[in-house]
Amino acid sequence: MTRVRLQREIDVAVPAEVVWDFITDWPRQGEWVPMTRVEVVDRAAGLGGRIRAWTGLGPLGFWDPMTITGWERLPGGGGRCEVLHRGRLVRGEGEFTVEYRGDRTSRFTWAEVLVLPAGPIGAAGWRTVRPVAERVIDQALRTMRDTVERTGPT
Repeated sequence: MTRVRLQREIDVAVPAEVVWDFITDWPRQGEWVPMTRVEVVDRAAGLGGRIRAWTGLGPLGFWDPMTITGWERLPGGGGRCEVLHRGRLVRGEGEFTVEYRGDRTSRFTWAEVLVLPAGPIGAAGWRTVRPVAERVIDQALRTMRDTVERTGPT
């Protein structure tokens, strides 16, 4: 079993609480995560909550069921949410963290520790897919930043 870590981050020119509230409004993730819609299965926030994300175009795609395994509010209004990916295609752990960086600045970090399928073949495929995944996540983070900076506190 091969595990890989992927982490991307971005600074956002709004308070940490605003970013936290935006990124943990699961259905709104479709506004900034490409080709994805998120549904709340059971409790949107807190330990034990369950969500699922559909990634794809129309009927072509996959479900990524997740259970919230960590939920912590941080000083300054940010927070940390950990999830366990329980799907057939995506397995592993994910984490969203919003850190207070000042009264009008925060940092959002998206990290994943993924379990790669297919042993050495999966590891070889990851070397090809990783740069694409990083670009897609970087674009999602820029879209999130631009949206939350434009709309500000709700």
